[in-house]
Amino acid sequence: MIKTILQMFFRILFRVRLHGDSPEAKQGPLLVVANHESFLDGLLLGLFLPVRATFVVHTTVLHNVWFRLILSQVPHLAVDPTSPLAMKKVIKLLEAGESVVIFPEGRITLTGSLMKVYDGPGFVAAKTGATILPVRLDGAARSYFSRLSGNYPRSLFPRISLTFLATTRIDMPTAPTAKLRRRMAGEAMRRVMQEMLFKSQPVQTLFSALVDAVDIHGRSTRLLEDMKQVEESYGELLTRSLALGRMVEKISAPKETVGVLMPNVSNTVCLIFGMSAVNRVPAMLNYTAGTAGMQNACIAANIRTIITSRQFLEAAKLGETVNAMQGVQLVYLEDLRSTFTLWDKLWLLGFARWFPKAAAHEVHPDESAVVLFTSGSEGKPKGVVHSHRGILANIAQIRAVIDFSPSDKFMIALPLFHAFGFTCGAVMPLVTGSKIFLYPSPLHYRIIPEIIYDRGCTVLFGTSTFLGNYAKFAHPYDFYKLRYVVAGAEKLNEEVRKTWMEKFGIRILEGYGATECAPVLAVNTPMACRNGTVGPLLPGLEPKLEAVPGIETGGLLSVRGPNVMLGYYLFDTPGVLKAPENGWYSTGDIVEIDADGFVSIKGRVKRFAKIAGEMVSLETVEQIAHRASSEYQHAATTQIDPQRGENIVLFTTDTALTRDALSTAARELGSPELAVPRKIVPVKELPLLGTGKTDYVTLKQMAETA
Repeated sequence: MIKTILQMFFRILFRVRLHGDSPEAKQGPLLVVANHESFLDGLLLGLFLPVRATFVVHTTVLHNVWFRLILSQVPHLAVDPTSPLAMKKVIKLLEAGESVVIFPEGRITLTGSLMKVYDGPGFVAAKTGATILPVRLDGAARSYFSRLSGNYPRSLFPRISLTFLATTRIDMPTAPTAKLRRRMAGEAMRRVMQEMLFKSQPVQTLFSALVDAVDIHGRSTRLLEDMKQVEESYGELLTRSLALGRMVEKISAPKETVGVLMPNVSNTVCLIFGMSAVNRVPAMLNYTAGTAGMQNACIAANIRTIITSRQFLEAAKLGETVNAMQGVQLVYLEDLRSTFTLWDKLWLLGFARWFPKAAAHEVHPDESAVVLFTSGSEGKPKGVVHSHRGILANIAQIRAVIDFSPSDKFMIALPLFHAFGFTCGAVMPLVTGSKIFLYPSPLHYRIIPEIIYDRGCTVLFGTSTFLGNYAKFAHPYDFYKLRYVVAGAEKLNEEVRKTWMEKFGIRILEGYGATECAPVLAVNTPMACRNGTVGPLLPGLEPKLEAVPGIETGGLLSVRGPNVMLGYYLFDTPGVLKAPENGWYSTGDIVEIDADGFVSIKGRVKRFAKIAGEMVSLETVEQIAHRASSEYQHAATTQIDPQRGENIVLFTTDTALTRDALSTAARELGSPELAVPRKIVPVKELPLLGTGKTDYVTLKQMAETA
């Protein structure tokens, strides 16, 4: 009767909801593992777990008279998780067929995310072969029974959910020593817990995720700042997002792909969420791609309307570039304001801002959320289409392995048309309650360190090139508050890694991703970091390695998972979605995955260069050369550059070809300056394969010695 009364009490006050499969039908010993959010966790599991189980608690818990009183009502076992002998008692219980509940972290979280997972529970699971039932507790951390502090939102009676995940097992690892087997089993349990955190995330749209964040953190919470240096609140961002969505609704059709040509400012972020609310798909145009690049992107994604700003075009000197585009209508934000009528204002202030989910259009999470562009090997931009589910899944994957929190402030200088900047810079902080400082360009190497210092930023994303240049100009104390520095988009230079450690005492975490994967695939974390690798693959990803002729170790990596794109928009078939075959995306990278799951990138097989984190099609380079010197033969390849990642090397039979001529041709074609090769190597003739095709493998070898 007491249990029934307490269940009713929690269901009413905390609105407790249960999700997932019930463990009632499970046979044999059952090991229930859960994340530890608050002092309520044990009581919640005792009330709502449909099997009777013995609770494993820390010995210090029994020092409290109230906990002793509660635990006297249920079977429990007090152990010290740091003691290997203590786990023997748990093993005996499971071997006797009993169900056991244990918190692998051994303590209540202080970060709001998963903390250190002890090896003991993993070894117990492997030793007994018990069925593992992961249970995700969510919401209790926001109560006054948690141990969180600082900027974490608190509520007297927050909504709490318990999600039962699919059962699993941990096999006893094969290792020469018991100590190593114990450690490997502990790592396996950590991965089980991370998978649990990821898979239990709700399925939403970008806009509904923002609204939920507003409800959790409060409308008055200030979190977004750009070069105006005015922190804007959740309420202000939500109101402006709804207003911009209403304006865009008047110039577009439902589900239409609309080009967005905007810099890193708060209006761009609001525009993204506002378009999500009215079921329009923002296509983030790369304003550094030149006229031809943007024109081809618009053709591929069937874009008829581009939203931009006169102030931005003037400041970035893009007027001529944009005006040269054909077949698209330019709509300026400055002009859109006049379309917002009195009725729209009444709708916004009297209804939409108070009931944002009711005011938004109905959008399915599997529908298109954004189109990002990447250069393919054929030289034409490809539109990468991501769903709401895919973007938010990648955020859930990241948050399952790294403890970003409301106390963090992100320095986002990467452009929002870049997948890294879009997902990790624009969306993730806003839907999780972290603060953001948006900066318009990552190239201001002297200014950015000063802003990081002045605004107290704790998280920085960048490429190896950018991080190396920030280190050159930064004062040793500028980065005193940085908790996480994550490098991606190109291989992290070893000198950059050493410089950051020696000058600032900061360990750079190297990651790996692709635009097609929203974008993060793997990342080193404080809990799993190994130099020379890009870290383990994120939870929920399934890898496949295909052997490549001539390469003895590793293979061509393909991945499948919830964050993989819906498909491509291609130049040859505008607006037609080409989905990845059976959900598999081939990265084009040769990688090795070791026994612990760490990924090492050995090389790329695609025909593009990655210069300072930007992708440059080598075919575009050859087109520039042919434009400058049409009577001769040209072939482009790459060589390693410690500073920029890679350099483009152009082999040509024209001994008089100069870089100035190539720059002129690039401007005529509307190609980016990065596509102009830094090295030109005259040759008598290009090496050919037996089929008559250019032998790029030989050229690559020649380039390394050029």
